[in-house]
Amino acid sequence: MNELNSDIIVIGGGIAGVSAAAELSSSASVRLIESENQPGFHATGRSAAYFAKAYGNEIVRSITAASEPFYRHPPNGFCDVDLIRPRDCVFVGRGDQRAALSMMADEISSLRWQSPDDVRAGIPIFKEGYLAGGLLDSTGGDLDVDAILQGYLRLFTRSSGVVETNTRVNAIHHHNGLWKVHSEGQVFTATIVVNAAGAWADGIAELAGLSGLNITPKRRTAILINAPGGADISQWPLAVDVNEQFYFKPDAGQLLISPANEDECAPCDAQADEMDIAIAIDRFMGACDVNVERINHRWAGLRSFAPDKNFVVGFDPRQESFYWLAGQGGYGVQSAPGLAQLVANQITGAELPDHCKKLSSYTSDLAPERLIGPQPHEY
Repeated sequence: MNELNSDIIVIGGGIAGVSAAAELSSSASVRLIESENQPGFHATGRSAAYFAKAYGNEIVRSITAASEPFYRHPPNGFCDVDLIRPRDCVFVGRGDQRAALSMMADEISSLRWQSPDDVRAGIPIFKEGYLAGGLLDSTGGDLDVDAILQGYLRLFTRSSGVVETNTRVNAIHHHNGLWKVHSEGQVFTATIVVNAAGAWADGIAELAGLSGLNITPKRRTAILINAPGGADISQWPLAVDVNEQFYFKPDAGQLLISPANEDECAPCDAQADEMDIAIAIDRFMGACDVNVERINHRWAGLRSFAPDKNFVVGFDPRQESFYWLAGQGGYGVQSAPGLAQLVANQITGAELPDHCKKLSSYTSDLAPERLIGPQPHEY
């Protein structure tokens, strides 16, 4: 059986794996392995596609901020469209959520307070008396996920990177400093393996002889409905319940609604759950003067979390040529450029751009060993 050689194998063709492979390929030979017939089939292709610097914990927000310059000013030839299209985001709360709004305002000083009338001026479907107020973020926007993914693939292949689709990994072995990654009828070899397999990350580690890190896939459901009353909703902000009980936003002339659910799920091709759909409609109609009579489209995706909900980025201390890039939760697309730069820095020594230098301070917060515990000494 022929062995196909490279310096680095990246397993997983979502936005995390593709962006990392593109950055790594500038100074190493890289092979990207994806089990589906195209990159971005699972979580990436089902993303709500919004860039929000106010979304997530402090580390997530910093990595998102470090990703913004790339999205605002991508490399020449990366794409021919704007990767971020401006759209405000407003975090909304009821009277019983005032404390949550106050905590968020204290933590993120860039957010601007809005009265209920201010919120309803931008999103007129909110029920009279429902809102205690909102917090406005005017720095974000809709992400063109397909343009981002295809741009990174162009960068990758331009640097002689190789994409292997329809390639399901069924065994991984390490011997004499070399990894052998087996698929049906093929063997790929490299000195470093990057595990960017999303919901399947723990399974890939186990194939490599390592116990998983309890990376847990969680299903999130979304639906599309007609614009309420046929209104022009194109300029409406993204509306997010401050406790993440639901969110909705314009999407190509329709309204995307999600109950913001996080239901533990085995790695799979996720499908929308009828109970999640019912909850989404109930929460939306509880907040808005809209009667949902028809659903135009429904889908679900898997968002994968480490136990502490921080990203997992770094070499595994049990096998120091096995690298984790996992646990992106719902932040994978908006954080991809910053994380890809960090991966390249840690694996090939590529210098971090000035706007990404702060990311090196998070090394221990992101490192896999935080989830493994002390390792036995060798004597």
